[in-house]
Amino acid sequence: MILTVSWRNIWRNPTRSLIVMGALLVGMFSGVFTSTFMNGWMKQRIRDGVETEVSHLRIQSPEFKKSGDFEDFFTDISKLESDLFQNPNVNGVSPRLSIQTMIASAETATGVQLFGVDPDKESQVINISEKVIEGKWFEGVKRNPIIIGQKLAEKLKVKLRSKVVITIQDKDGNIVSAAFRIAGIYKTINTTFDEMNVWAKLSDIQNLTLLHSDVAHEILVHTNNYETINEVVDDMSAKHPELSTLSWQKFSPEFAVLTEMGNMYLYIFVIIILLALGFGIVNTMLMVVLERIHELGMLMAVGMNKRRVFSMIMIETLILSVIGGFAGIICGIWATDYFGDKGIDLSIWSEGLEEWGYSAIIYPEYDWTVMIIIAFLVVLTGIIAAIYPSYRALKLAPAEAIRVI
Repeated sequence: MILTVSWRNIWRNPTRSLIVMGALLVGMFSGVFTSTFMNGWMKQRIRDGVETEVSHLRIQSPEFKKSGDFEDFFTDISKLESDLFQNPNVNGVSPRLSIQTMIASAETATGVQLFGVDPDKESQVINISEKVIEGKWFEGVKRNPIIIGQKLAEKLKVKLRSKVVITIQDKDGNIVSAAFRIAGIYKTINTTFDEMNVWAKLSDIQNLTLLHSDVAHEILVHTNNYETINEVVDDMSAKHPELSTLSWQKFSPEFAVLTEMGNMYLYIFVIIILLALGFGIVNTMLMVVLERIHELGMLMAVGMNKRRVFSMIMIETLILSVIGGFAGIICGIWATDYFGDKGIDLSIWSEGLEEWGYSAIIYPEYDWTVMIIIAFLVVLTGIIAAIYPSYRALKLAPAEAIRVI
């Protein structure tokens, strides 16, 4: 009975009720779509960063992890690779030499991070080979091929098949140089990364530095999925406690921070929206109570107790909140589906975004935990917003309220 009366009361003034529902719809749509936009943006950056820049986990000597010095390499790489592939969750392993060095063209020179890699193994742990926009991944150049980023190519004023000179230190401490020829130019969404990192063949760097073939500064490991990364870390840490085995969250904590920051800003934004809507609901329902003093007085005079009056106002408010709020959530989900396929083009800001490693095309993604929390908050907001107007209705004295015209 109370539910039926509450429903009829809502539509006695449809304009006001629709305005309240519309405000809730717009607010919840904004909250949901902003949450899926931010979630998609952050996850996209993390996926791009992990799959292109750092891979799933990394094994290093503790000394190299701290200092990055050339002489802090470790040996017996073949044994480590064998141990890794014994784990069924591992689907890619790539030993590397990682050296801070100078690269020079006929025009200028700059510092870079040089990675000596096995091309086939490296393409199993990161996707730089898929980002090559000119030339091919270590193909087309017979002697000393090198892969550089488009931003670095522009800085050095070189092009495909141009010659560059790498200057590094060998294992005896001597400074040595060698000419390399550009076999490929890659481009990622992170122009800073493109400017700072170059790839050469592991065998070429070993020959140049006089190192034998079974040494590396680090090993990158790719797993079947993100859920199994920690299992592989625990397995390798137990088998090789003398080495440092780190997941991407520990090796590149800035990516993990992105997730936390995104969630924090999201909840702050949604709470601000709900607070604004809550005050709007309180104001509207208080007006409803004040306009219906005579009616409420009559209801209490003919026997409706104050508990039922309180329940009626609460249910009216809750119905408005649920209908408007859930309509907004559904619209937000629809918009996420639509733009999740098409993407949101922010190309007008692409140059600035790529400086920070963000894609200019954003694909919103759901986080169903957040969706459930937002739905819960909508209901909670409706309940809290109904308390004060309902309380005001309780304070009415039937004998006085019935005289109000």
